[in-house]
Amino acid sequence: MSSDRPFYGLANFPEGARVRILDRATLEEFSRTWKLHHELEPGQLDYAGEVAKVTKISMYHGGDILYELENIPGIWHQRLLEIA
Repeated sequence: MSSDRPFYGLANFPEGARVRILDRATLEEFSRTWKLHHELEPGQLDYAGEVAKVTKISMYHGGDILYELENIPGIWHQRLLEIA
């Protein structure tokens, strides 16, 4: 755990991990029900099921862990990813 990232220990996936974006139905449900920060952009739904490497981890001030993925646009909530 890096001292400049105290949230890093809360992340399910470290930088460099290969993750799979959950299925489209799950992404659509998240889009319908999530009303807080970092809503999914419509184009992100097209990446359902894709596998990518975690390139950056951050934390929203409310405690949600967020990820950026290699060659896949957008910010991804931890709940939308699984280990590949």
